[in-house]
Amino acid sequence: MNWIQLESIKQLQDIKNAPGHSIIFKHSTRCSISMMARKRFELDEDAIPEGTPLYFLDLIRHRDVSGAVAELFNVYHESPQVLVIKDGICIYHASHGEISGEVASAHIS
Repeated sequence: MNWIQLESIKQLQDIKNAPGHSIIFKHSTRCSISMMARKRFELDEDAIPEGTPLYFLDLIRHRDVSGAVAELFNVYHESPQVLVIKDGICIYHASHGEISGEVASAHIS
């Protein structure tokens, strides 16, 4: 999977201002549930439309960015968590066992 490391609030603003779809995956490197959710999401790589930017946020290293995700996209902070952003608005989010690349992709037209 070609992850783009999400490491700054500037990048987050760029995602908010970008047209089209993006996916943000929030991951805790200290959590086994998060590790399993990431592996399951990555198994669905073929379901994600080609060209969809995939952002990976290590929320342990970038707590400020993680907090900004919740605020900017008006979602409750969870970990692990996946968000589908369309034209700057979060149109879908899921956490823990509900995370699926296939389901996230179903929200991308």
